[in-house]
Amino acid sequence: MAQRDDAVELTVVSWNVHKCIGGVDRRYRPERVCETLGHYRPDFVLLQEVDDGAARSDYHRQVDLLGDALGLRHRTWFANHALRQGGSYGNAILSRFPLMDTRNIDLTVAGRKARSVLHGRFRVHVRDRLRTVHVFNLHLGLLERDRRVQLERFLLEHPFAGLHERTPIVVGGDFNDVWGTLGPELLQPAGFRAWPRRWPTFPAVAPVRALDGIYVRGDVQLADLRPGVIALARRASDHLPLVGRLRL
Repeated sequence: MAQRDDAVELTVVSWNVHKCIGGVDRRYRPERVCETLGHYRPDFVLLQEVDDGAARSDYHRQVDLLGDALGLRHRTWFANHALRQGGSYGNAILSRFPLMDTRNIDLTVAGRKARSVLHGRFRVHVRDRLRTVHVFNLHLGLLERDRRVQLERFLLEHPFAGLHERTPIVVGGDFNDVWGTLGPELLQPAGFRAWPRRWPTFPAVAPVRALDGIYVRGDVQLADLRPGVIALARRASDHLPLVGRLRL
């Protein structure tokens, strides 16, 4: 976190960590994810595909494993999908700032894999006063029609629908937005702002698809956005992380 005379600058990272399993070598190496995230010194981390109690990830509770390693004490996690072999995976938010409360919003389309958006309210010191920042972390479906239904449901759902237009809101995650239509057609009409360029993040080793995104609304600016392209990031998951700089 950087403090200026007129603003506070925060770093937010959104990353589908693929259970901390490398996209190329298929090895479970959570230390690669930790080292990559640590390189960017994030204030908020939005993670998708985070395991809990699964054999493939040594039965780790990954939200705590990663949070402890990064020194991010404030965290929330919700299971989207239970595994037949035991354990589950879902979305997680980790933060340097106190978590006031959290809830999960179900976006599942009937007959499809469970999908949701995880919501956390955080308190951030800005110019000698506390501001409430709402962070939403989502992972949308693989079919275009499902993604539109899920995002429309999110925009109409409490608590999002009741938030004031100036309230600082950050929405990030794996949108699986292959065609780049969700931002212009749904999020921007709802008042969200995006970075002018859509960065490819998948597959991590040689990205060609811009599946991931970060959007803001209200009294927060997206001052910069780019993929994390250090060498380790290309091996740590099958997605690259997106690294954004926020100004409050």
